Amino acid sequence: MKPGDPAAVEQLFDAVAPRYDRLNDVLSFGLHRQWKRQLVRALKPVAGEHWLDLCCGTGDLALELGRCVRPAGAVTGLDAAAAPLERARQRQQQQPWLPVTFQQGDALQTGLPSACADGAVMAYGLRNLADPLQGLQELRRLLKPGGRAGVLDFNRLPQSGAAAAFQRFYLRRLVVPAAASVGLREEYAYLEKSLERFPDGPEQERLAQEAGFAEAIHRSVVGKQMGVLILRA
Repeated sequence: MKPGDPAAVEQLFDAVAPRYDRLNDVLSFGLHRQWKRQLVRALKPVAGEHWLDLCCGTGDLALELGRCVRPAGAVTGLDAAAAPLERARQRQQQQPWLPVTFQQGDALQTGLPSACADGAVMAYGLRNLADPLQGLQELRRLLKPGGRAGVLDFNRLPQSGAAAAFQRFYLRRLVVPAAASVGLREEYAYLEKSLERFPDGPEQERLAQEAGFAEAIHRSVVGKQMGVLILRA
C-alpha cells in the first residue's frame, strides 16, 4: 500500500483492529502503554479540561486522559477507521465513569470548533496522514491559546548507526514475522515504508512552527526508536 493514502490507511487499520491491542502488547513487551502514560504525564492534563485524541485507534490515550480530567472534564477520541473505534467504544463501556466519547472523522479536517480543547494528543497517527503539516495545522486550530499537545510515533533515523540498524532488525525480523503469524504481514510491513516519508525530529519542529505553534520540542526516547513532539499553542 502507498503510505499516506487515506483510504488505504483506513482499510489497513480496519483490518488489524481485532488483533491490534494484543500485537502491540506482544511487540512492545507491553511497554507501549507506559510510553503513552509518560506522554500524558508530560502534558499534565487536569480535572475539568477538555482534551482530544486524534487518530485515537482503540482508545488507549483517550481513556488514560479520561482518568485525568474526570469528573467534570471531557475527552473526544477521533479516528477515520470504524473498526478501531468500535473496539474503543467497547472499552469505554467497561469504564462508563470515564468522560470519553469517540467519533469517526478525518484528523486533517475534524469539523470540530476552533479553540475547543485545552490539549490534544496523537499517537502513531501523524506518520499516516497524507499531509503532516496540514495535520499539525488542524491540531493547532483546535487548541485554545496556550493549549498543549503531544505527538508520539516511531523515530525516523539516519540510515547509518546502531539505532537505525536495530530499528530495521526490529521491524523486519520481529514485527513482520509476528504479524505474519496472524495473517497481517503486509499490514505491518507498511510500518517501515511509512517511515521513509515521515519527517525526522528537527523537521517536525519546523513544521509545527510553520503550523503556528509557539513552542515545539522533539526528543528521542526508547533508545532513539520513538520520538515525542511536545507542542504549545
